[in-house]
Amino acid sequence: PYQTNLLRDGVRRYLQLPADQTVLILHAKVAQKSYGNEKRFFCPPPCVYLSGPGWKLKQEQIKARDLGEAGFRVCGYMGLDSMGSNLMETQKLSFEEQPDAKGFSCAKALYISDADKRKHFRLVLKLFFSNGQEIGTFHSKLIKVISKPSQKKQSLKNTDLCISSGSKVSLFNRLRSQTVSTRYLSVEGGAFFASARQWAAFTLHLADEHCARSEFPPREGYIHYGSVVQLVCTATGITLPPLIIRKVTKQYALLDVDEPISQLHKCAFQFQGSDRMYLCLSTEKVIQFQASPCPKEANRELLNDGSCWTIIGTETVEYTFSESLACVCEPVSPVPLITALQLTGGGDVAMLEVQGEYFHAHLKVWFGDVEAETMYRSPKSLMCVVPDVSAFGSDWRWLRYPITVPLLLIRDDGLIYSSSFTFTYTPE
Repeated sequence: PYQTNLLRDGVRRYLQLPADQTVLILHAKVAQKSYGNEKRFFCPPPCVYLSGPGWKLKQEQIKARDLGEAGFRVCGYMGLDSMGSNLMETQKLSFEEQPDAKGFSCAKALYISDADKRKHFRLVLKLFFSNGQEIGTFHSKLIKVISKPSQKKQSLKNTDLCISSGSKVSLFNRLRSQTVSTRYLSVEGGAFFASARQWAAFTLHLADEHCARSEFPPREGYIHYGSVVQLVCTATGITLPPLIIRKVTKQYALLDVDEPISQLHKCAFQFQGSDRMYLCLSTEKVIQFQASPCPKEANRELLNDGSCWTIIGTETVEYTFSESLACVCEPVSPVPLITALQLTGGGDVAMLEVQGEYFHAHLKVWFGDVEAETMYRSPKSLMCVVPDVSAFGSDWRWLRYPITVPLLLIRDDGLIYSSSFTFTYTPE
């Protein structure tokens, strides 16, 4: 353990120039089971992105120590959480650097067999440097196992499979049901395109049909066919115009269906206010396609292959840590995740409960560059004494404005876990 003053100086430097390393895992909420000898690979495939200036810093440290370039490449393995350490059943990941300097890799060949009787599972990602040094182990969120997409009308009692407003989804298109032709709706260079490799997560909002397009107040609730929705890319914030979501059966868009949308359903997106124009892909381009009316059935419109999308809910989990102060030999995992804060008491005896996951006894809560007295309660709860505001400089109590400090968790070897949470002191 560090001497407190040294550590405090280091934390101040970190707060001025955070050298974070972030591991982001994107995956689908549901996975279709494989039967017999078939291998139904997870679609969209689980993806991993590495970002933050801390990776470069760490690589430079290894480079200086190992006197070579080979040791600092990041590699990894991804598998299902029941597989133990059998690397035969996991998929090797190698990371490529993208134009935005993020490392990217995806696990295209993972599946769950019918021998696995679980209803839910998690993905496990193990990361290493190529010199053999372990970085850590990271888990996805829970994934629900389904046997096949539900054909019957969804009841809102089975909300597990329904898609709610404000949740994240991925859209993919498969020409003539061929796996090799799968393309995902994605965003690159500020434009929508159809990618064979990478997929974007979109927040799907129920829109108020009577509002002008510029003001789009999202509504709560589950999304039904016939609703007006908006797709917003979670990474870039780029949006498509308002769309009416339609159920698809045998290449027909059904205009009179209003049941809830379910995972892995086939659907189409009609541009609101247009003359039968639908969101469509043509190889890599995303275009508009005009559907043909059905002379015999007024409530149907004939689509082409490129206008029929499969919709699936997605999850993201993000782990952030910084080794800038520590000479870490141990893996960085488990990386704690803060989900909520609960303040009790006030004045001189204020206590803060930090709620989340993956906590352990070697963590201390820091308010900015001030360490708080911390008690470990469980893997989901830490309690700490809120430091007196004078710890941030004695002049503050005479001022009349609030002061906000970031919350950090620091392991006793100096490893920093930043969070998106802050704590605000308000003058009495």
